[in-house]
Amino acid sequence: MFAAFVQGPIVRLVPVGVVLLALQRTIFVDLRIDGVIIPIMAIAAAATGVAGGSEGGAIAGFVFGLMFDLVEGTPLGSTAAALTIGGAVAGLLALIAADPPWWLAALFTAAGTAAGVVMVPVVRIFIGESEPFEARLGEIVAISAAAGALLSPLLVPLGRWCLRIKKTEWKGAANESASTA
Repeated sequence: MFAAFVQGPIVRLVPVGVVLLALQRTIFVDLRIDGVIIPIMAIAAAATGVAGGSEGGAIAGFVFGLMFDLVEGTPLGSTAAALTIGGAVAGLLALIAADPPWWLAALFTAAGTAAGVVMVPVVRIFIGESEPFEARLGEIVAISAAAGALLSPLLVPLGRWCLRIKKTEWKGAANESASTA
């Protein structure tokens, strides 16, 4: 049981989440785009979903969201539920291609990030906040999705590492016929 825990994704997701959370609370608070804070935790959850499928994205989203809730003081599990959905959406979209090229991974990361950012106020409605939606929600989602697409070449390999997934190696037809001969 202990060996399964040590070999699981939590051992790598937590330290990566700590670093991302530190970046979220320091650098990305000051580097705003049109007044929007880049949600690096949501982007990382979506990128991990692209790398490891819906289950991996959901696990990363839950871990990163729970860490965010613990630090920010938001109701425990509210951001975790939203980022879980964002990671799972990106992972489900990644089922379209077995090993998506970088531009397709960027699109999937952007879509998962947008889903996670949209779900934050939706979840907060369910926990009873009076005014969870901002007037600029569309702008926030668009900027967050664009940032997710731009950061995906860095965060998809990081998510693959966190989930201990090795990149697939495709053999061409010439390589297969030479190995069988």
